[in-house]
Amino acid sequence: MRLTVFGATGAVGQEIARQALEAGHEVTAVVRDPDRLPEGPAWADLHAVVRLSDEEAVRAAVAGRDAVLSGLGSRGRKSGDVAERLTGQVLRAMEATEVRRLLVVSAAPVGPEAADEPLPDRLMRKAIGAVLKELYADLTRMEAALARSATDWTSVRPPKLTNGSRTGVYRTVIGGTPRSGRSISRADVAHAMLALIDDPAAVKQGVGVAY
Repeated sequence: MRLTVFGATGAVGQEIARQALEAGHEVTAVVRDPDRLPEGPAWADLHAVVRLSDEEAVRAAVAGRDAVLSGLGSRGRKSGDVAERLTGQVLRAMEATEVRRLLVVSAAPVGPEAADEPLPDRLMRKAIGAVLKELYADLTRMEAALARSATDWTSVRPPKLTNGSRTGVYRTVIGGTPRSGRSISRADVAHAMLALIDDPAAVKQGVGVAY
């Protein structure tokens, strides 16, 4: 497939791009700072690198693609409007070029509470939500923009992200949240996003992923 990956210098975005290249896909990276891209043989087949600030180049990078995947978001607790604003750029480029399939990273607290969630997990979710209130508010607005768009979007909602390896073994709930899902590696989030590209059940849905 021909894929464009936004945020390919971020922790999740790098994993998306790396795994897509390993799988033999043609990958174009759209980044805020090209100097932050990793080097090495794994990245030798990268099709092109485009700056996010160059709107004309971004539209060209999106045109004719089978899917667009985004790891864009805040790099810290203070989000402001980063996810909403940057995803808006992605949506404008896709709508201008009539590309439809889009997968983005969100977060578990943006989705519904899992059915029969144990009390300790509910309390933990509430406490984390209070600490990261601004971040989740930004992601909620981002998801609202997705819902208003003409794209065939999927929002992947992980809980706490770790730097663990890719296992390919995790739970996925389309339209919901895995019960007592407390963590997942960034590598497995990327794996899930790539696996969901061709899943029609995930179109215009939030998808909870967790161990």
